[in-house]
Amino acid sequence: MRSPFYFIVTPVGGERYVTERNGLIVSVSEEDHKNSNREAIVIELPSNYNGPISIGDKLLVHHNVFKYYNDVKGARRSGKSFLRDGYFYLDETQFYMYNHDGKWVTVKDYCFVKPSLNKDFYLEKGTLYEPLVGVIKYSNSELEKLGVCSGDEICFEPNSEYEFFVDGEVLYRMRTKSIAVKI
Repeated sequence: MRSPFYFIVTPVGGERYVTERNGLIVSVSEEDHKNSNREAIVIELPSNYNGPISIGDKLLVHHNVFKYYNDVKGARRSGKSFLRDGYFYLDETQFYMYNHDGKWVTVKDYCFVKPSLNKDFYLEKGTLYEPLVGVIKYSNSELEKLGVCSGDEICFEPNSEYEFFVDGEVLYRMRTKSIAVKI
Protein backbone atom coordinates (compact mmCIF):
# COMPACT_ATOMS: atom_id res chain seq x y z
CA MET A 1 0.00 0.00 0.00
CA ARG A 2 1.78 3.13 -1.21
CA SER A 3 0.40 6.50 -2.18
CA PRO A 4 1.84 8.86 -4.76
CA PHE A 5 1.13 11.89 -2.52
CA TYR A 6 0.44 10.84 1.09
CA PHE A 7 2.26 9.44 4.10
CA ILE A 8 0.53 6.33 5.45
CA VAL A 9 0.56 6.37 9.26
CA THR A 10 -0.92 4.66 12.29
CA PRO A 11 -1.51 6.24 15.72
CA VAL A 12 1.17 5.60 18.36
CA GLY A 13 -0.14 2.94 20.72
CA GLY A 14 -2.86 2.04 18.20
CA GLU A 15 -5.36 4.35 19.91
CA ARG A 16 -7.07 7.40 18.45
CA TYR A 17 -7.40 9.12 21.84
CA VAL A 18 -5.09 9.57 24.82
CA THR A 19 -7.35 9.17 27.83
CA GLU A 20 -4.63 8.63 30.41
CA ARG A 21 -1.48 10.56 31.36
CA ASN A 22 0.85 9.62 34.21
CA GLY A 23 -1.66 7.01 35.42
CA LEU A 24 -4.54 9.50 35.65
CA ILE A 25 -7.63 9.49 33.46
CA VAL A 26 -7.65 12.92 31.81
CA SER A 27 -10.75 12.57 29.65
CA VAL A 28 -13.14 10.08 28.14
CA SER A 29 -14.70 12.56 25.72
CA GLU A 30 -14.21 12.19 21.97
CA GLU A 31 -15.31 15.80 21.50
CA ASP A 32 -12.32 17.21 23.42
CA HIS A 33 -9.64 17.87 20.79
CA LYS A 34 -6.94 18.13 23.46
CA ASN A 35 -7.13 14.38 24.06
CA SER A 36 -7.01 13.15 20.48
CA ASN A 37 -3.80 11.24 19.79
CA ARG A 38 -1.37 13.53 18.01
CA GLU A 39 1.48 11.09 17.51
CA ALA A 40 1.72 8.87 14.45
CA ILE A 41 4.20 6.29 13.20
CA VAL A 42 5.10 6.41 9.49
CA ILE A 43 4.19 3.12 7.81
CA GLU A 44 4.78 4.17 4.20
CA LEU A 45 6.24 7.21 2.41
CA PRO A 46 4.78 8.90 -0.68
CA SER A 47 6.19 7.24 -3.80
CA ASN A 48 8.12 10.34 -5.00
CA TYR A 49 9.19 11.53 -1.54
CA ASN A 50 12.91 12.35 -1.18
CA GLY A 51 12.88 14.11 2.19
CA PRO A 52 14.43 13.31 5.58
CA ILE A 53 11.47 11.39 7.05
CA SER A 54 11.81 7.58 7.07
CA ILE A 55 9.49 4.65 7.67
CA GLY A 56 9.20 4.15 11.44
CA ASP A 57 9.67 7.84 12.30
CA LYS A 58 7.19 9.49 14.64
CA LEU A 59 5.16 12.53 13.48
CA LEU A 60 3.28 15.13 15.54
CA VAL A 61 0.01 15.53 13.68
CA HIS A 62 -3.05 17.77 13.61
CA HIS A 63 -5.67 16.94 16.25
CA ASN A 64 -8.31 15.99 13.65
CA VAL A 65 -6.28 13.25 11.96
CA PHE A 66 -7.46 10.41 14.23
CA LYS A 67 -10.68 11.92 15.63
CA TYR A 68 -14.16 10.58 15.16
CA TYR A 69 -17.03 12.93 14.37
CA ASN A 70 -20.80 12.58 14.25
CA ASP A 71 -22.49 13.12 10.91
CA VAL A 72 -25.80 14.97 10.44
CA LYS A 73 -27.75 11.86 11.49
CA GLY A 74 -25.64 11.43 14.63
CA ALA A 75 -23.73 8.40 13.32
CA ARG A 76 -20.09 8.09 14.38
CA ARG A 77 -17.70 8.50 11.44
CA SER A 78 -13.96 8.66 10.90
CA GLY A 79 -12.42 11.86 9.57
CA LYS A 80 -11.13 12.45 6.07
CA SER A 81 -7.69 11.02 6.84
CA PHE A 82 -8.99 7.54 7.65
CA LEU A 83 -7.85 4.90 5.16
CA ARG A 84 -8.76 1.53 6.70
CA ASP A 85 -7.94 -0.88 9.54
CA GLY A 86 -6.15 1.67 11.75
CA TYR A 87 -4.26 3.29 8.86
CA PHE A 88 -4.52 6.95 7.95
CA TYR A 89 -3.07 9.10 5.19
CA LEU A 90 -1.49 12.53 5.68
CA ASP A 91 -0.26 15.21 3.40
CA GLU A 92 2.63 17.46 4.41
CA THR A 93 0.29 20.12 5.82
CA GLN A 94 -1.05 17.80 8.54
CA PHE A 95 2.10 17.38 10.63
CA TYR A 96 4.43 19.83 12.38
CA MET A 97 7.45 17.90 13.58
CA TYR A 98 9.04 14.48 13.19
CA ASN A 99 11.30 12.34 15.35
CA HIS A 100 14.12 10.64 13.47
CA ASP A 101 16.71 8.61 15.39
CA GLY A 102 15.50 10.05 18.72
CA LYS A 103 15.78 13.70 17.64
CA TRP A 104 12.77 15.98 17.06
CA VAL A 105 12.94 18.18 13.95
CA THR A 106 10.37 20.84 13.04
CA VAL A 107 8.98 21.25 9.53
CA LYS A 108 8.29 24.38 7.53
CA ASP A 109 7.82 27.52 9.67
CA TYR A 110 6.75 25.67 12.84
CA CYS A 111 8.52 25.86 16.16
CA PHE A 112 7.75 24.50 19.63
CA VAL A 113 7.88 26.63 22.77
CA LYS A 114 7.99 25.46 26.38
CA PRO A 115 5.72 27.78 28.39
CA SER A 116 7.34 29.54 31.35
CA LEU A 117 5.93 28.92 34.79
CA ASN A 118 4.30 31.92 36.49
CA LYS A 119 6.73 34.37 38.01
CA ASP A 120 6.14 36.09 41.33
CA PHE A 121 4.41 39.38 40.76
CA TYR A 122 1.98 41.70 42.49
CA LEU A 123 -1.08 40.44 40.63
CA GLU A 124 -2.42 36.88 40.71
CA LYS A 125 -2.71 35.60 37.13
CA GLY A 126 -4.79 32.50 37.89
CA THR A 127 -2.84 30.30 35.47
CA LEU A 128 0.03 27.84 35.77
CA TYR A 129 2.02 29.47 32.97
CA GLU A 130 3.23 33.02 32.46
CA PRO A 131 1.04 34.56 29.73
CA LEU A 132 2.74 35.02 26.34
CA VAL A 133 6.21 33.97 27.57
CA GLY A 134 8.20 30.80 26.91
CA VAL A 135 11.48 29.24 25.87
CA ILE A 136 12.15 27.92 22.37
CA LYS A 137 12.45 24.14 22.70
CA TYR A 138 12.55 23.22 18.99
CA SER A 139 13.46 26.03 16.62
CA ASN A 140 13.42 26.12 12.83
CA SER A 141 15.87 27.36 10.19
CA GLU A 142 13.91 30.58 9.63
CA LEU A 143 14.09 31.55 13.32
CA GLU A 144 17.76 30.58 13.54
CA LYS A 145 18.54 32.93 10.62
CA LEU A 146 16.91 35.67 12.73
CA GLY A 147 19.09 34.77 15.73
CA VAL A 148 16.34 32.98 17.71
CA CYS A 149 17.57 29.53 18.72
CA SER A 150 16.57 26.70 21.01
CA GLY A 151 16.92 27.79 24.65
CA ASP A 152 16.09 31.46 23.97
CA GLU A 153 13.36 33.08 26.09
CA ILE A 154 10.74 34.76 23.94
CA CYS A 155 7.39 36.51 24.00
CA PHE A 156 4.73 35.40 21.55
CA GLU A 157 1.52 36.81 20.13
CA PRO A 158 -1.79 36.19 21.93
CA ASN A 159 -3.79 33.14 20.77
CA SER A 160 -0.88 31.74 18.77
CA GLU A 161 -0.16 28.81 21.09
CA TYR A 162 -1.48 25.35 20.23
CA GLU A 163 -0.83 22.89 23.07
CA PHE A 164 0.92 19.53 22.59
CA PHE A 165 2.35 16.95 24.97
CA VAL A 166 5.79 15.98 23.67
CA ASP A 167 7.87 13.48 25.62
CA GLY A 168 5.85 14.16 28.76
CA GLU A 169 6.00 17.95 28.73
CA VAL A 170 3.64 20.69 27.58
CA LEU A 171 4.84 22.51 24.47
CA TYR A 172 3.13 25.12 22.32
CA ARG A 173 3.26 24.72 18.56
CA MET A 174 3.67 28.09 16.86
CA ARG A 175 4.68 29.61 13.59
CA THR A 176 7.73 31.77 13.11
CA LYS A 177 5.64 34.91 12.66
CA SER A 178 4.06 34.39 16.13
CA ILE A 179 7.38 34.96 17.91
CA ALA A 180 7.21 38.65 18.83
CA VAL A 181 10.32 39.35 20.95
CA LYS A 182 13.50 37.61 22.04
CA ILE A 183 14.01 38.51 25.70
